[in-house]
Amino acid sequence: MIDRDDRFYAFIVAHTSRSRSQIRRICVHKRWLKVSALVTAVFFCAALYGFYGLTQQAMHLRIERENERLRVENERQKQQLNQLNQRVEAVEDQSRRFAEMSGVAHEEQHQSQQQTNTHGSGGPAWPMDSITEIETKAAQLEHDLQIYEARLRERDVTPNIWPVTGNLTDSFGGRHNPFGGFSYEFHTGQDIATAWGTSVVATANGTVIFAGCQSGYGQVVVIDHGGGLTTRYGHLSHIDVVQGQTITRGEQVGCVGSTGRSTGPHLHYEVRINDEPVDPWEYLPHGE
Repeated sequence: MIDRDDRFYAFIVAHTSRSRSQIRRICVHKRWLKVSALVTAVFFCAALYGFYGLTQQAMHLRIERENERLRVENERQKQQLNQLNQRVEAVEDQSRRFAEMSGVAHEEQHQSQQQTNTHGSGGPAWPMDSITEIETKAAQLEHDLQIYEARLRERDVTPNIWPVTGNLTDSFGGRHNPFGGFSYEFHTGQDIATAWGTSVVATANGTVIFAGCQSGYGQVVVIDHGGGLTTRYGHLSHIDVVQGQTITRGEQVGCVGSTGRSTGPHLHYEVRINDEPVDPWEYLPHGE
């Protein structure tokens, strides 16, 4: 009986009430206690393993999200760098175009190419991780080029080349009457004597507002350069443009002649501001 009872755990529960008291004896087999303890331990271990697995899965998801964020950021930076490269190439192309517009000598370009082909290298570097700084500098370069382009355009509409090559005769201002006598008259332009039929070119970009015969000028071309600035090319033997035509600097407008009030083949060249004649000498390039 003792051996059989050793297999059980006995629990005595005393219950007392006002009417009566009871004593209950509960017996639990030791095997069931062991099994229950084992099952509890298994469930506890399983719970711990599950919690560990969830923790690892959450960590894995965080790493995946971080990697995805880094991939997206890397792709964004690649796109930004590609855009910056395109902007830099555009700036370089624009710079070369401006250099051509500015009349850069071929020899200077050749020297620049020779310097580029040397083995030397160096200069300040922009860190690749400073995208914002690079964008700022690129934007500044573009802004500077826009200002430079505006100045070049302003220069293109300002007379700054010789309309024809020849000998300077009567200049702007008072002069003796070229047809003889002792009278004086006011000369509104610069006369340039040269051979009959010599090509006459526009001294700036503009629009032809008159092309025909006019008293005193003979065959004359008038070009409007904007801002009240105009140029006139008089005594032409032939006119090569028509009214309303857009003209570029250096483009032929006609040929030297002696039409109108003229004593011989020459070009009468005028510059006017708001239809008031000014000295063309101020707009002509002068040699060293």
